[in-house]
Amino acid sequence: MAILALIIGSANAATCKGKFANPITEICWSCVFPIYIAGVRIAALEQEDAHQVGGGPACWCNNPPKLGVKVSFWEPLRRVDVVREPFCMASLGGIKMDPGFEAPRHGRSKHDAQTQGSFYQAHWYIDPEIFVLQAVLDNGCLENIGFDVAYLTELDPLWNDDELTRILNPDVYLFANLPARAACAADCVAATAGFSTNLFYWCAGCQGAMYPLNGNVGAHVGGVQASSLIAQRLAAKMHREMLMWAAHGEDGQCGYYPLPLMDKTIYKYQMLYPIPQTQKILGRCCQPFGRSTILWGAGKEYPFNGEDFVYQIFRKRNCCQGAFGAN
Repeated sequence: MAILALIIGSANAATCKGKFANPITEICWSCVFPIYIAGVRIAALEQEDAHQVGGGPACWCNNPPKLGVKVSFWEPLRRVDVVREPFCMASLGGIKMDPGFEAPRHGRSKHDAQTQGSFYQAHWYIDPEIFVLQAVLDNGCLENIGFDVAYLTELDPLWNDDELTRILNPDVYLFANLPARAACAADCVAATAGFSTNLFYWCAGCQGAMYPLNGNVGAHVGGVQASSLIAQRLAAKMHREMLMWAAHGEDGQCGYYPLPLMDKTIYKYQMLYPIPQTQKILGRCCQPFGRSTILWGAGKEYPFNGEDFVYQIFRKRNCCQGAFGAN
């Protein structure tokens, strides 16, 4: 990875903390479920699901020609750092990059006596865990690429500027009003009961407003809430910039397709740092975007070593697994 050649810091940097996650013991592998093959649920393990493809068990793709069966699962394929210190690579053990220039740092600001805002930098990693661990080889339904650093918000001039960010999300003007903000309460209820609703696509469930698509959190309740919002915004930003594509539903059977307006129901996530989210609550150790952090996030933020965050992202995958022709 060429970008890693810039790393000259150490894991002992004063404010840069992190950890290499153990992929065996610290990944919520039950989040891969439910798994469906040929329309039959193989296993669920009490996990939540969305976007089942109807019809018969068989499928056909034209390019390349392929006859197969429908499969469905949740693929762990991205990782997100949400950090206070610019260029602090929390997922890489807390090493600090020094590219030779400064970037905006984390800060908090009081809006009034009751609310405060915050700002974080974030990093988007390509991290297809199933392929990286070589658990499954040469399968067309998995991302067959290695771990890499894909996006650093420190290099993005839009990430700390609400005005510039409107170039990316001009529709923010439609939702800068009280009724639109009040609708996010309904999205929070939906996310807590199941999955967020795409009807309120400008909302990030219980975490707050999806817009602006940058690191400025208007209502900072706690580090877990704010970092979860940043992770969700960054995923939405990747979709808006066409750097992340979808792979669910009928359209995903034969490959990936662009989805500039992110579907909030195709993602689940878990915390990897500072405390790996492996203890199950109601049988689950991961949750959909937008769900309240009150239960699973309790005790997962603490001073000094526990104020930066790392999340593993799972994306819904529907696929035509080739029985004949190309896999």
